Amino acid sequence: MNRKRVLITGAAGFLGSHLCDKFIAEDYHVLAMDNLITGDLKNIEHLFQLEQFEFYHHDVTKFVHVAGDLDYILHFASPASPIDYLKIPIQTLKVGSLGTHNLLGLAKEKNARILIASTSEVYGDPLVHPQTEEYYGNVNTIGPRGVYDEAKRFQESITMAYHRFHGLETRIVRIFNTYGPRMRLNDGRVIPAFIGQALRGEDLTIFGDGSQTRSFCFVSDQIEGIYKLLLSDYVEPVNIGNPYEITIKDFAEEIIKLTGTSQKVIYQDLPKDDPMQRQPDISRAKEVLGWEPLVNRQEGMKITYNYFKSLSPKELTKKAHKDFSKHIRK
Repeated sequence: MNRKRVLITGAAGFLGSHLCDKFIAEDYHVLAMDNLITGDLKNIEHLFQLEQFEFYHHDVTKFVHVAGDLDYILHFASPASPIDYLKIPIQTLKVGSLGTHNLLGLAKEKNARILIASTSEVYGDPLVHPQTEEYYGNVNTIGPRGVYDEAKRFQESITMAYHRFHGLETRIVRIFNTYGPRMRLNDGRVIPAFIGQALRGEDLTIFGDGSQTRSFCFVSDQIEGIYKLLLSDYVEPVNIGNPYEITIKDFAEEIIKLTGTSQKVIYQDLPKDDPMQRQPDISRAKEVLGWEPLVNRQEGMKITYNYFKSLSPKELTKKAHKDFSKHIRK
């Protein structure tokens, strides 16, 4: 059987692993690639025995070779949480620049369509609310978060350059806050941080006064939006996220109610350049893709909480590791 072949980078990460599941379910041959700097093979171990799934342990900032034809590439390799990209800033910049360049070159060689995972962070600390794709952003290029924000902005620029100059089939998704099973408790993002603290009986930590807002999209909705964008004819960036906005303070209260715990909320200084508002305008996604989120936050948070609650005490404090070496192709 001649299945279409898709390369997914960052495949052992949160979104990457769910994308692997989606394309397997849609009967593609999936080539998964990850250097495991932040990804975890536990996220894709259930796919190792499938004949239409291959895993390659490789860093995309180095030359990327894939044998045979490729129909699609989805570039999701990048640290995505503040803890990660502040700890490994150079690698973050390299995967957004060198890694993207290598994969665009591979797409050109294979005549494959490539979708680039960008982020709402290209808008920085926005002066426009909600954020539309036409907004250019308010980013501090030399601040600590600039290593992630500017890597993603460069990603978009070089992707459009390949589209315009080489006629390459490209797509750009701007991903807003996404949550669900397989997030890492220790990655510093709001939802796993709050749930982790609740499960460990710790007070919930809010940075700033809690008036800053976020909009949380459940992972199944995010994956469906990405899939629809890949298969569409639209080349400009598209926001994929849930437009329902909530303050961090109110969200902390929701977590306490969900977990049935009685912790206090404590406050610490807001990190430099942390955005005060984050809400996607999804008019373009509705019009072009016929997409909008279906899972409300209450439903999605129950699923996410039950996932985290099922983790062992060891996993609540540290990532578990397992030997999957026999499945890895170098």
